[in-house]
Amino acid sequence: MERSQLHRQVALTREALFDQGFLDEQFHQLEELQDDANPNFVEEVATLYYKDSARIIFNIEQALEKSPLDFNKLDSLMHQFKGSSTSIGAKKVKAESTLFREYCRAGNGEGCMKTFQQLKKEYAILKKKLETYFQLLRQVGPAQAACPPK
Repeated sequence: MERSQLHRQVALTREALFDQGFLDEQFHQLEELQDDANPNFVEEVATLYYKDSARIIFNIEQALEKSPLDFNKLDSLMHQFKGSSTSIGAKKVKAESTLFREYCRAGNGEGCMKTFQQLKKEYAILKKKLETYFQLLRQVGPAQAACPPK
């Protein structure tokens, strides 16, 4: 693929992440922090997010297996997860986190279970889409990564 086609593919992939509601303004803010001194900043932040959030997801899964459910613990874990998701602009994941927390406050275990499954689905989809996006960015080079949105 020639360079101009790669640039176009990067732009279209990025635009789709926003148009499809996977990312929000916070992702733009992360991009603004990226510069020549740290051209892979956004990818590094996303990598740290996925590493840390995998641990939190595991802890939530463990808590959901207990009976009776400890809604305070679940809410606290999801609060951590939501904060991390918010920090990278994971819009759909953040929305599912909010819904999960509402079910915790209502003491609705079934709602928590269903929402958690949807959250994990959105989380996995975003991870795959971001991996594709970052792979394209690496092919184009660091100059494209720092370009502001149109």
